[in-house]
Amino acid sequence: MKSGFLEKLVARLDRVEPGEVQQIVTRLLREKGFLEKVFEALQEGVILLDAQGVIGFVNHAASRFFGLDPEKAAGQPLASQVRGLDWKTLGKPGRTISRDLEVFYPENRFLNFYLAPIDGGGPSDETLGYVMLVRDLTSSRAEAEETLESERLNALTLLAAGVAHEIGNPLNSLDIHLQLLGRKLRKLPPGERKPLEEHLGTARGEIQRLDAILKQFLHAVRPTVPRRERRDIHALLHETLRLMEPELASRKIQVELDLAASLPPAVIDGGQFQQVFHNLIRNAYQALPAHDGRIAIRSRANDYEYVISIEDNGSGISPEHMGAIFEPYRTTKPSGSGLGLLIVRRIIREHGGEIAIESQENHGTRVVIHLPLAERTVRLLGSAEPMIDL
Repeated sequence: MKSGFLEKLVARLDRVEPGEVQQIVTRLLREKGFLEKVFEALQEGVILLDAQGVIGFVNHAASRFFGLDPEKAAGQPLASQVRGLDWKTLGKPGRTISRDLEVFYPENRFLNFYLAPIDGGGPSDETLGYVMLVRDLTSSRAEAEETLESERLNALTLLAAGVAHEIGNPLNSLDIHLQLLGRKLRKLPPGERKPLEEHLGTARGEIQRLDAILKQFLHAVRPTVPRRERRDIHALLHETLRLMEPELASRKIQVELDLAASLPPAVIDGGQFQQVFHNLIRNAYQALPAHDGRIAIRSRANDYEYVISIEDNGSGISPEHMGAIFEPYRTTKPSGSGLGLLIVRRIIREHGGEIAIESQENHGTRVVIHLPLAERTVRLLGSAEPMIDL
């Protein structure tokens, strides 16, 4: 609409001929429809409010962000439609506000909104209403987190190189010298030899433990290339359970299997996925109670991915620990290294998949692996409408 059109119209309203009224109204409706189309085309959310914070217009993007019905939202206070926004603190005349917020419905999103007053432009400079512009920061926030994680892993990789050099070589040297001491101890009389052999065994055990921690750390942070081949996921799972059977039996843990009747072979590194299953099952049974421990393992596949879940009825993970479960050396176990889940996630991501963890304290934990199908099966679609020859 041309600048000053409404002002000129109001100034000559008493001189408007009846025949011109319809033309003016038609033009106003046409201009209003044009502006609405512009707003609907925007990727950013647009909400127009009056001076009291009552919604006058909501575009499609804002409706999608907040889960609003534009027709039902119109005429309602903003605070009643977007929970957590207090209009008393937002709608102060002459003040512009920019804030970030997180919404959980209809989807978990991170948003930024910009609220600016619309002034009347008259001598009193009265605020006629407000415009609220909403941007979706979810993807940019996720990219920032991925960048931060990548930088953290790069730093760990550099640290791993230093650790391997500064600790690995002395450990090898200590092990060799302990072997030499062991040979000399065997020449001593049995009475003198026994207490010294106990100390020597303790020293060897501690060296082996440090060596295992070092190898686990290096494996967690060094980039690896999976040796992919067609493998049966169920066979790998059964083999892992067979190897862990003595541990599970000693704890009297019941393992429930609900596996798909058949899964297509997966192009994966079998050794790495056995490590994934071993880590996740071990985490599950270590969280189980002394009696009535249960682990449920399920599998299924659809047109585009495998889904494997491992669920326990153990102690669960507290909310304060959930946010740091993939950080190295963050563990709730007295003897844990905090590297197990880091290794698991890296292996799954190197295969193009993702891992999700759901947990409630004192009610157990559920770990879900999403792994893309190497070869997608053919899926028949519903019959389409018959084509019309033109």
